[in-house]
Amino acid sequence: MEKHDGRDTGEVRFDDPWYDALASGWGELDGTGAPAPAVPSARPEHEGRAGGTADVYLEVQRSAAFQEVRSRYRRFVVPGVAVFFTWYVGYVVTATTAPGFMARPVAGAVNVAMVAGLGQFLSTFLFTWAYARHARLRRDRAALDLRWDTQELTRSVRGGER
Repeated sequence: MEKHDGRDTGEVRFDDPWYDALASGWGELDGTGAPAPAVPSARPEHEGRAGGTADVYLEVQRSAAFQEVRSRYRRFVVPGVAVFFTWYVGYVVTATTAPGFMARPVAGAVNVAMVAGLGQFLSTFLFTWAYARHARLRRDRAALDLRWDTQELTRSVRGGER
C-alpha cells in the first residue's frame, strides 16, 4: 500500500523498487562475454483473461517463459547430477573393490583414499557454487518475473482484492 503524508491511500503499487533493482550478481555476463539471455514474459498471453486462480497457474505453467526456466534448470541439473553421482559411485566402488589401490601412499601418511575422500568434499562445494551461480545468472530474474506476473494475474482474477 502506498502512503502519502503518513496516511494509507489504499492503492497497490505495481512499480515496486525491488522489481526494477538488480540484486547482487544479476546482470553479469554469461561466461562468453555476452549478457545472459532474456526469457519471454508470461504476461502478454494472459491479458484480459477470465477464469479461476487455478486456471492462471495452469496457463503460466504452459507458458514459454515457465518452460524456458524449467529447461534451463534441467540443462544444468541433469548432467551435473549424473557427473556427481558417477564420481561418488566410482569412489565407493573403487574403495570396496580395489583396497590396495586406495591404500597406496601419495605423500607421507596421505593415501589415494584420503585424497579421493577430500575430493568428494571439494566437488560437493564446487557443484554447490556452480549451481548457485547458474541459478543467479540464468534463472533467478526470469523466475522472479514469472512470480510477479502470476501474482498480478491472480490478483486480477480475484478482482484486485489483496
